[in-house]
Amino acid sequence: MPDLPTPQDAAEAALFSECWDAVLSYADLCTSGSTAANQLAREAFALGIREARAAEESTRHGAGRRASRLPRIPLLLTAVRTTAAAWEAVGQGHKLDPDLRLWLNSGKAARYTGPPLRRPIALRGLRDMQEPDAALLWLAEVEALPLRAVARRQGLDPAAAMEELNQVRGLFRDRCHRNHLDTPMDAECRSYVRLLDAVTRSPVAETPEDLSRHLATCVECAEAAACLRLHGGGLPAALAQGVIGWGGLAYLERRRRAAEVRMGAGRPVPDPDGEWGDPAANKARTLRNGLLVAAVLVSALALAVSLMPFGESDDSAQGGLPTDSTPVAGAGSPAGPSAGPGTSPSSTDTGTGTPSGTPSGSAKPSGGGTPSATTRTDPEPQGTSSSTERTAACEVVYDLVNQWPDGFQATVTVTTAEALDSWRVAWSFRDGQRVDQMWDAAVAQDGSRVTASAADYNKDVPAAGSLSFGFLASWQNKNTAPYAFSLNGEACTLS
Repeated sequence: MPDLPTPQDAAEAALFSECWDAVLSYADLCTSGSTAANQLAREAFALGIREARAAEESTRHGAGRRASRLPRIPLLLTAVRTTAAAWEAVGQGHKLDPDLRLWLNSGKAARYTGPPLRRPIALRGLRDMQEPDAALLWLAEVEALPLRAVARRQGLDPAAAMEELNQVRGLFRDRCHRNHLDTPMDAECRSYVRLLDAVTRSPVAETPEDLSRHLATCVECAEAAACLRLHGGGLPAALAQGVIGWGGLAYLERRRRAAEVRMGAGRPVPDPDGEWGDPAANKARTLRNGLLVAAVLVSALALAVSLMPFGESDDSAQGGLPTDSTPVAGAGSPAGPSAGPGTSPSSTDTGTGTPSGTPSGSAKPSGGGTPSATTRTDPEPQGTSSSTERTAACEVVYDLVNQWPDGFQATVTVTTAEALDSWRVAWSFRDGQRVDQMWDAAVAQDGSRVTASAADYNKDVPAAGSLSFGFLASWQNKNTAPYAFSLNGEACTLS
C-alpha cells in the first residue's frame, strides 16, 4: 500500500489534514470494502498531490495567466475517480463498487476526460475561477462547513463572508453561462440559450412549458440550468455531480452529515450577523441553566435539612422531605452528569475520573475501593463533588467507522458545556493501538495515551457546542474502545 506524501511545510500539512477525510469518504463510496477504500484513498491522494505540486511549480516558473485548475479538495476527488478508472483498466475492478464499474464503462465517464468543451458545465466553470474563489464556493456549498469556519480557512473577515460568498456564486454563474455559450450544441439547444439565462436569473420566474420539456430530455441544458439557477438550493448538487461525477449526491450527503457532527446535532446555524438565530435552542439553553440553579438550591436545602437537630432516624427524616430519596446529584437529577443510555447510576466512577461509558466487559469492578453513592459515609454534601462537575463539563461520542484486519478508522465528537478558545482531547487505548493519521486535529501519542490538539481553524468552540476529528490507526489481536477521555485535562463522560 503506498505511503501518503510528506508535507513540504506547515501550510501543506494543514491542507493534508483538511483533505484526507474528504478523499477517504469518497473512496469508501467507490469501493466494496474498507481495505480497498483505504488503498484507493492513499493512491488517489498521492496522485492528486503530485498533480497539484506540478501545477504550482509550472505557475511559478511560467509567465502569463495560470493554467486553470481545481482547488485542492475537488482536485483530489477527481484523482479518486481517475485512480478507480485505472484499477478497472488493469484488472482490479473487483475492488470497486459494481455500479461505479458500470459507470466507468459507459459514455457518462468519458465526458469527464473527453474534449474540454464537452465536459460538464460545473467542472469547467469551477476550473475557470480563481482558486481562492473556487475553494470558498466548494467548502461552503459542497463540504457544508459553517461560514465562519470557511472564512477562517480562507483568511476572510467573518463579518463580510456572506457577501463574499454571494459574489463568488455570481462569478460561478457567469463562468458557467460563458461555458454554456461555448459548448457545441444543435439548433434547438441554441434557441433556448437566452430564455434559459433569463428564467434562471429570477427566483420567481416560471419556466415555460416548451423549455421545461426540453430540459427533461437534454442532459447538457439541464446541467447548465442547475448551475445558472443560484436560488432554490440546487447549487451544491450541481457542483458535486458536475465535478465528481459518479456518487456525487451520495458524497454530498456524507459531507453534510459530517458537518452536522462537527457542529453538534441540533445546533442552530448562525445567521449572517454571527448570532445564533434559533429561538428554540436559546430557550433550551435557558431551561438548562434554570435547572442547574434549581438543583443547586435543592442541594442547599437538603444540606440544611440534614444538619437540623431532629431526633428522628434517617428513614423518618427522609420521609418528611417533600421530594423522593433519590440523591440530588444522582443519575435521575437534571443537574447530574449523564451516565449514558442503559448505564446504572452505580457505574459512574465519581472518585477516579474514569468515564462512565467504558465498554461493557472492560469496566472496573464496583468493589475497587470507591464507595457508591448509596454507601458513602463521608459528610460531603451531595451535588457538590468536584469530580461530578468535571464529568458534566463534556461528553464524548467515539464512533468506529470502519475496521479491517490490521487497521481501523474512527471519529471522536466532544460536546462541551463551556466555550473554548482552544482544546486538547486525550484518551487511552487498552490494546496497544497506534494512531497513524489524524485530520481536523494534531496528534501526539505516548504509549497508550493519545492527545489530539485543535487545528487553527477549529480551536474556537461555543458553549454547548461540539468539536470533532477523525483518525486512522493500527491494531493487533484486539481493538476495544478507548477509555479515560478528557478535555483540557477535565474528565469527560463517554456515551
